[in-house]
Amino acid sequence: MRSPPSTYQEGFSVKKLSTRQQGILEFLESFIDEHGYPPTVRDIQHGCSISSTSVVDYNLRHLEREGYINRDPDVSRGIGLTEGSYGRRDNVVSLPLLGYIAAGTPIPVPTAEGWASTEPLDSVDVPTYLTGGRRDVYALKVKGFSMIDALIDEGDVVVLEPIRQAQNNDMVAAVLTDTNEVTLKRFYAEGSRVRLQPANSQMEPIYVDADKVEVHGRVVAVLRIM
Repeated sequence: MRSPPSTYQEGFSVKKLSTRQQGILEFLESFIDEHGYPPTVRDIQHGCSISSTSVVDYNLRHLEREGYINRDPDVSRGIGLTEGSYGRRDNVVSLPLLGYIAAGTPIPVPTAEGWASTEPLDSVDVPTYLTGGRRDVYALKVKGFSMIDALIDEGDVVVLEPIRQAQNNDMVAAVLTDTNEVTLKRFYAEGSRVRLQPANSQMEPIYVDADKVEVHGRVVAVLRIM
């Protein structure tokens, strides 16, 4: 696996396992550890309290596509964990999805502290290498299309580290203090003002006095949840 990027990785796709698929994977691991051989489909059905073998089969096909297991359809106990499947799950961290951020017209900041005091809407599982070992990162879902040329589409999820000081070209959550609104843009300090630059040739940058903009986070990864 490649080393984590220093600040930002664009265009990474994550296909999240459902709760049922995670449960099946855990059952497979524990069954194989206990018995030394894999379970049958019917074992999985009973062990995971699933309504039918066809539902088991559907979820096993998903796990196989994602590389967690391999299967021999001609053998009743032909389900095997792929090399490194334990490690793949151990190398995943669950991040809080704290809300939304506009890639376009700014939207209101959820609280005076940004997202720090908000309850998570959900959680997002990401490979740990994308967070670079940072412990305080969080996720926001994107609304709008102003960063489309940076491969960030509406509905994508950005992972941010909470910072207050940005460098030029950083992609940040920028709060416009006059209106208490936030937007996702590239940050450029230009003398007494700041340029918040979209990545969309059809949209104009936002210019604001430097003392009227606050940075509440820097993007360290972009996720496309399938």
